[in-house]
Amino acid sequence: MGEQLRTIGLTGGIGSGKSTVAKMLAALGAEVINADLVGHEVYRPGTPGFEQVVAAFGREIVAEDGTIDRRKLGALVFGKPEALAELNRIVHPLIAAAVRQKIAARRAAGSRVPIVLEAAVLIEANWIPLVDEVWVVTAAPAAVIERVQSERGLPAQQIEARMKAQISDEERRTHAQVVIENTGSLEELRARVEREWKKLS
Repeated sequence: MGEQLRTIGLTGGIGSGKSTVAKMLAALGAEVINADLVGHEVYRPGTPGFEQVVAAFGREIVAEDGTIDRRKLGALVFGKPEALAELNRIVHPLIAAAVRQKIAARRAAGSRVPIVLEAAVLIEANWIPLVDEVWVVTAAPAAVIERVQSERGLPAQQIEARMKAQISDEERRTHAQVVIENTGSLEELRARVEREWKKLS
């Protein structure tokens, strides 16, 4: 596909199908960087992120194996906007720096395919400057609830609360160069993804 050095920010709300689209793009040849996985890396034991998170939230979040217990940390910030904002203030810049390094390293190693940054909070974390264009995956609320219930077994009320805690699809669309509507079958979704992929070449 020639020398195509675009970096795509892929985002979408809970249950939108963002991860499915990331897998489809990987199958088409993209290199995918998952921001959640990078997030785990930035507060591994021995990192500045580890020290900052433990200093902010206490030693009780450290598990027996010396790593940060994500469940304990999650319980401390879930439903507490100030605590969550503090955690994000620490980790979001660290993730951005790590992603920037990963993209630069892949380009320096000669990667000539689009790189996809899969990130649920791409917009909220101000990571748009890391990418050349933003792709947003959207789905109808009823479809999201049904999908998340079947995949994660969460009650509808909890899913709705998580959806309300995120920015809206309307807001996501204002930042998007590409909107992928996940409104039909998996085959229809794949066709939409392939159509946008071909435009990159």
